[in-house]
Amino acid sequence: MSKDLGIVVEGGGMRGIYASGVLDELLIRGIVVDGLVGVSAGIIHGISYVSNQCGRNIRYTLKYRGNKRFMSLSSFLKTGNICETEFCYEEIPYKLNKLDFDTFKERAEYIETYSTVTSLETGKAEYIRLYDLDKQMDAVRASASLPLISENVEYEGKYYLDGGTADSIPLGFMLKKGFKKNIVILTRPEGFVKKPDNSLPLLKAKYKDYPEYIEACRNRHNMYNDELRLVKRMEKAGKVLAIRPSRVIKVGRAESDTERIKKMYKLGRFDAMKIIDSGEYEEFIKDI
Repeated sequence: MSKDLGIVVEGGGMRGIYASGVLDELLIRGIVVDGLVGVSAGIIHGISYVSNQCGRNIRYTLKYRGNKRFMSLSSFLKTGNICETEFCYEEIPYKLNKLDFDTFKERAEYIETYSTVTSLETGKAEYIRLYDLDKQMDAVRASASLPLISENVEYEGKYYLDGGTADSIPLGFMLKKGFKKNIVILTRPEGFVKKPDNSLPLLKAKYKDYPEYIEACRNRHNMYNDELRLVKRMEKAGKVLAIRPSRVIKVGRAESDTERIKKMYKLGRFDAMKIIDSGEYEEFIKDI
């Protein structure tokens, strides 16, 4: 199988709707890649790209963001998950805003698709190849289950949480898999530097049985900043086309202002459009 062009999709909670905008613009332009790896919100938006459903994520986000079952403190207090599992991973994809499971399965045969998760036991990232979301939705849910506000997710006998804990921008994974060039979709603007997590005392208390996971949480800011440096190096080498927010829009991880969410999505569309229309994308792929 050809491994010419891959996509790396960062997460970021509601901020990740930027990536949905970028991915939708790629779909509109008919840009199909050979592989995709997503983290947290990044894989949630990524699976709609693979299933060829332009606009799906922004539609259901705007429609259901005000629903307490979609994301709220009351959902967390009631179910242990800030995003209710039954609503977000069953009712929405199967009934309310259907995911095209069949098309995903067909396209995942030639678009290698990976969900990045963090093992509670080892504190290391794992990359689950997605073939059939009807059977593997928990692999997506695990990637997007943030520590402290989500239950541990069991998948094939192991427990996982947010992929971003151990690998927020898995460009290194795609390079090791042999992808020659990668589009990296970031959800932070140029110049962002991640700081240490101030919730570490809470993490230590809740995950005291998982010391390796706590260590991954402690080191997350260093890992993230190292990965940004890798993106920069690969950009200079002509191996990465980075698409990141061209201006600052204050969208929180659990943002409830749908106008801000809409603006962030439109910015993703705009930034991708600008890169494609300028010829930068064509220049990037000309030798693959």
